[in-house]
Amino acid sequence: MTRRLSYALSPLLLCACAAGPAGGATASAASAPEAGTAPPAAGLSMRATDPLLDVALAGAWRSPENVARDRYRHPRETLTFFGIETGRTVIEITPGGGWYAEILAPWLRTGYVAAVVDPDALPEARRDYPARARASLERLFASAPEQYRDARVVAYDPAAPVFGPAGSADAVLTFRNVHNWRSSGQAEGMFKGFFEVLKPGGVLGVVEHRAAGPVAADDGSGYVGEDQVIALAEAAGFRLDGRSEANANPLDTRDHPNGVWTLPPSNRHDEADRAKYQAIGESDRMTLRFIKP
Repeated sequence: MTRRLSYALSPLLLCACAAGPAGGATASAASAPEAGTAPPAAGLSMRATDPLLDVALAGAWRSPENVARDRYRHPRETLTFFGIETGRTVIEITPGGGWYAEILAPWLRTGYVAAVVDPDALPEARRDYPARARASLERLFASAPEQYRDARVVAYDPAAPVFGPAGSADAVLTFRNVHNWRSSGQAEGMFKGFFEVLKPGGVLGVVEHRAAGPVAADDGSGYVGEDQVIALAEAAGFRLDGRSEANANPLDTRDHPNGVWTLPPSNRHDEADRAKYQAIGESDRMTLRFIKP
């Protein structure tokens, strides 16, 4: 299949004066863990957090629904663990509705690249979802031009993924995508594409629903074994550089009738079970940092 690579500029600008010191203090304040959440992994405090990350986390452009999920997704701890900083070129793979894009794009400005599936690279019967996902992201960028006008979008062919010029990115980030690539037979190619686009010393950051052990590629639960993700990355040439428990959830038993989608935010369960699954919270997730040697 022919490789397709297209770029489209979208809006973004972060003004550091948009939020005062109180915004940063709020984002970094310590609080008792809530149901379904886990404390940051030990050692995370040793990495300095970029102060502009706290500005982005406190940004008024973030939707209240997304902010409410910070207690499950731990963006401050996660991005600090990955070593993301102002001035870096960071590619987010298939950002979906833009949960992390709301943080990364206004913070990193021209350094943020959203890699989305090119619907035209797929058979017609499979174009609907990626087309809707890209449209959703474009609506997000259009909703706040001052914050998003510098964001870049690259469309890639999942059968032959290219995310930009070789050796051009400082970091590639993927959040809860690996299970989809495994089930579609695309995981190996995706990880090779990540390796190709990164500079030597570049970081691959992976957050994924964590199974208790290895699962089949066609497993429909949404969970993946941590060792399986590590094997995929190492086969592409990466070196495991660190693991974090920032996104761990020990309340997740992983035995839900509709897999990870039983839990928030999807909530695919009987209404009678709502309290049970809300008490669990979002899924248990691995957080892995790899380096390109």
